[in-house]
Amino acid sequence: MVHSFTDLTLTPAMLAAIDRAGYSTPTPIQAQAIGPILEGRDLIGCAQTGTGKTAAFAIPMIELLTGTGERLAGNPARLGRSGPSALVLAPTRELALQIAEAFATLGGARGIETVVVIGGESMAPQLAGLRKRPAVVVATPGRLIDHLERGTLSLGSIRLVVLDEADRMLDMGFAPQVERILRATPLDRQTLCFSATMPPEVEALVRRHLVRPIRVEVGVVARPVAKVTQVLFKTPIQEKTPLLLRLLGEERGQTLVFTRTKHRADRVARAVVAAGHRATRLHADRSMTQRREALDGFRNGRYRVLIATDIAARGIDVPGIAHVVNFDLPHTAEDYIHRIGRTARAEASGRATSFAAPEEHEQLRTIERHLGHSVPRN
Repeated sequence: MVHSFTDLTLTPAMLAAIDRAGYSTPTPIQAQAIGPILEGRDLIGCAQTGTGKTAAFAIPMIELLTGTGERLAGNPARLGRSGPSALVLAPTRELALQIAEAFATLGGARGIETVVVIGGESMAPQLAGLRKRPAVVVATPGRLIDHLERGTLSLGSIRLVVLDEADRMLDMGFAPQVERILRATPLDRQTLCFSATMPPEVEALVRRHLVRPIRVEVGVVARPVAKVTQVLFKTPIQEKTPLLLRLLGEERGQTLVFTRTKHRADRVARAVVAAGHRATRLHADRSMTQRREALDGFRNGRYRVLIATDIAARGIDVPGIAHVVNFDLPHTAEDYIHRIGRTARAEASGRATSFAAPEEHEQLRTIERHLGHSVPRN
């Protein structure tokens, strides 16, 4: 039984990095996944959002890259000489940046160079980063394919691949790119697949590309975090903005608001700012610089309210979000789970409030069928 990080076969350097990062005890996904990954096993990790899965693969990967274990044994001075040793694929730019941040926090002091290869940014800094022969590449599928086609990156030296948020990547239409990327890596690589849900498409991907994987499941897959208090308001669409402003006035704490469209996110943000709240927006029409500024500002408390489209449903990892508001209901039950999973991170509690207009009742029925119960009405 794993009760602390010292129960795992981790080096003193890693234990020191974990301590500096402020981790106290392993989360269930970390306790169950780190050992098999260190042993070189392929792994399927099924866990809700907010369970610490990024560290669950980053910690053993860094140990393997710096010489612990047999699969990737080496030393920082040699890492990347013939190309990157590890690849992490993520569905969104925001998630890719957060994964790279975890590698910098846990492995930077040990010489682990990481480069982020994502769309929406200039190729030049990425090319400069790749020329430094990084040990780890964290990428979104589309931009990684661009580099493969340009010949600016080879995956022939990859020893370990992580597919993070695999269900989301396939939902977003990246299946052909993921297949092509995996075919470009060596057959004897170690492969880790993390997914909040396991639809047939992910199961098929696993069967094709993982070899006798260990399966780790934490909690009930694709169910809300237990400590999220859910409540529903049935309200006409024209009453949603006044209702949101009333809730923001009655409560304190960081609030994440989800809208269905970019236009509505802009409109709601203007109303929230006009009401005197510190708010910003996050959606696909904003530049990468604007999106980073919005996320950083929300994370450090400069903004109390973030209004976002589903681009943020899985990519945001901000401790202490007190309240998630579904201004518009999502189209799928899985997106509902991922949205409300932005609050009640780790052991904290949180609130999730949803607004349902009459024209959204079919989405509501779909969500409640998936949950197996009605969302409590206000």
